[in-house]
Formats: sequence, C-alpha cells, structure tokens
Amino acid sequence: MKSDIHPDYRYVVFQDTSSGDKVLTRSTIRTGETTVWDDGKEYPLAKVEISAFTHPFFTGTMKIVDTAGRVERFQKRYGERKRKAPAAAAE
Repeated sequence: MKSDIHPDYRYVVFQDTSSGDKVLTRSTIRTGETTVWDDGKEYPLAKVEISAFTHPFFTGTMKIVDTAGRVERFQKRYGERKRKAPAAAAE
C-alpha cells in the first residue's frame, strides 16, 4: 500500500439526535466534536438524524421526518389542489 493516500480509519461515536442513542464503530468520517465513551476514552462524535434506533423499518412505527419544511412545501404544491367541477353535460 502507498503511504499517505488512505483516509484515517478510526473509532467514531455516532449519536442519533432524535433518540440520543450512541454507537461506537469505525469510520473515516471527519468531525469537529468529540465525546467520552463508556470506556473513558475520548472519540470523535458524528451526529445523525436517523439510525437503526429510530428508522421505521427497525422500529415498526411510521414517522415523518420533516427536513427544512419539505412536507409543507409538498402540501402547498400538491396536497391542497381542488378538483375542477365537472363540466355541465351538453344537452
């Protein structure tokens, strides 16, 4: 392997922001935050909105995730359309 071309593969803590659950795993992600894990060591912290702790596939519950008002924008465009009244039958 060539030196200095591979990313730094290290332990990172991923935190689910909606539930607060944390997982320690290895990754190459760069973060500016750190946290102390159960073993007393400090690790980089990566925050995620959805993980296996809160994803509908794993929890069995449906949850709408509204990022930056996407649901409201969709409802404004398509959800409130009213059908035109049927044209009067030609006699």
